Amino acid sequence: MAVYKSITELVGKTPLLELSNYEKKHNLQAKILVKVEYFNPNQSVKDRIALAMVEDAEKKGLLKPGYTIIETTSGNTGIGLAAVAASKGYKFRVYVQDNVSKERFQVIKAFGGETIKLSEEPVVKEALDSTGGDFVAAIAALREKVLSKQKDIFFVDQVSNPANPAIHEATTGPEIWEDTEGKVDIFVANVGTGGTVSGVGKFLKSKNKNIKIVAIQPGPNSLPSDENPEPEEITGVHPFEGVPAERVPQTMDRTIYDEKFEAETIDAYRAAREVAKTDGILVGTSSGAAIYAATELAKRPENKGKTIVAVLPDTGLRYLSTNLFNEDYVG
Repeated sequence: MAVYKSITELVGKTPLLELSNYEKKHNLQAKILVKVEYFNPNQSVKDRIALAMVEDAEKKGLLKPGYTIIETTSGNTGIGLAAVAASKGYKFRVYVQDNVSKERFQVIKAFGGETIKLSEEPVVKEALDSTGGDFVAAIAALREKVLSKQKDIFFVDQVSNPANPAIHEATTGPEIWEDTEGKVDIFVANVGTGGTVSGVGKFLKSKNKNIKIVAIQPGPNSLPSDENPEPEEITGVHPFEGVPAERVPQTMDRTIYDEKFEAETIDAYRAAREVAKTDGILVGTSSGAAIYAATELAKRPENKGKTIVAVLPDTGLRYLSTNLFNEDYVG
């Protein structure tokens, strides 16, 4: 009988889909294949690292029965961890960035997790205010001033946990290689923690050093500035170039990518809205950014006839309360 005993057995092996109708509409001369990560049990690529980091901690004796799992996140890692914690019998507490969609808070609570906004933790708020919103600095402050004083906890710390990129090297990369039979020319992924682009990039480069790795960061109009302090941001996607080195997660290998691509939120919105209508897939803002980047790459004359693979991190169902599918919002 093909019966599974736990959701942990359902993570990975997500499908690779060619955006056939989208390609025809744009008359693209390159193939765009998308890794549809919402086929994971909790509808995002972060299910992979959530399970990997928990099981790695269990093996190392860092996580024991009765412990509480703790993480800071923009949402999807928290959802994945909440589900894994529930399935394994752990308590879960997460510190979530304030500007994420309300669906994320609701889903984590549904799994029995405790949610705390970063602004509600004084130590974290102070770190964010004093550094202009540096998420890495906020995590460090939380770890050193709050979590270090607590017992029977395991702080996952996805931005420095080596199990994060390792699981992508061990699973996501090989899945792409096998499903394309090695016929992949360009790989595209957003950078949040950098785990996906680093792990997949490392694996693909080990198979074929000529595969081009393209890493996406937000464009200037999608980042807070003095002129635009509260822009519409691409949830979970963070800059890795043009910022101090200490603000880049340790899980991001900055030697692995061949090109940096900047995507604006409105371009991500348009791409996600369009692919829903052309190919019937409902994806989130970061997925829209990946599709937009892949489209622009496909338009380049030198990429005619090539195969571009882009990772779509999550489902659009977590963005229904945002402007993503609000056709009246044009930036």
